[in-house]
Amino acid sequence: MNRLGFIGASLVLVLAILGSTLFVVDQRQFGVVYQLGQIKNVITEPGLNFKLPPPFQNVSYIDKRLLTLDSTDSEPMLTAEKQRVVIDWYVRWRVSEPSAYIRNVGLDERAGALQLTRVVRNAFQQEVNKLTVNQLLSAKRDDLMNDVRNQVLGAVKSAEKPWGMDVVDVRINRIDYAETITESVYRRMEAERAQVANQLRSTGAADGEEIRAAADRQREVTLANAYREAQKVKGNGDAEAARVYAEAFGKDPAFAQFYRSLEAYKSSFASKSDVMVVNPSSDFFKAMRSSAVSGSGGK
Repeated sequence: MNRLGFIGASLVLVLAILGSTLFVVDQRQFGVVYQLGQIKNVITEPGLNFKLPPPFQNVSYIDKRLLTLDSTDSEPMLTAEKQRVVIDWYVRWRVSEPSAYIRNVGLDERAGALQLTRVVRNAFQQEVNKLTVNQLLSAKRDDLMNDVRNQVLGAVKSAEKPWGMDVVDVRINRIDYAETITESVYRRMEAERAQVANQLRSTGAADGEEIRAAADRQREVTLANAYREAQKVKGNGDAEAARVYAEAFGKDPAFAQFYRSLEAYKSSFASKSDVMVVNPSSDFFKAMRSSAVSGSGGK
């Protein structure tokens, strides 16, 4: 029984040792074999590989894909005109020589990102100091990215201490004023827009007053003309009525006097509540007195 247990334990130990000598390199990675802390071999092709069991040899992996480094620093940079601007950028890079990368940069991608961030920011600061804000936003933007990329490549491809990486591209996402300057720019823009709005409102109010004055003037002229025409028509009508009355009454003066008296009575007693105090012997009741009526008929 003890012999069987010993054999089983031995098999397990042998399998464990054999398993520790095998490792798989993914197509997205470099496999770096270390022997006693020194780089022994770099495997660039994917597949199954062999090594000595630990602690004689160990393996680590480095990403070989194209990586993206985004800026995280929002500290402003000074332009040629001493304006403070904030630039958001990103860099596309990859590890090309794992041995040089590990010796001069670090053991993983994070170390490369930290070193690259520092170099890219310094390059941007140097190039931004040579340009104005207008140049950054227009004609010189592409030149700025190319110049920064060349500076970064010069640093990582140094003959004395190469970084073992390639910088494929450097791009700018956004260029903006620093927050304090942005606030003042916004306030100035608001003041300018408010001034334009007030000017438009005052111009509109003046135009409105002018239109209303012209309309009122036209209204008065129209009413005056209409009133003049009405009075003219009314005068002509009154004259014609007077002529007709005079022509009709001239044929029988007594009847005309009687008719006028009746019209006067009709106007005077239009309301039942009217009270009049008049002397019956006055000429107002002449037409109502029988003697006057009969006298009139006698004529």
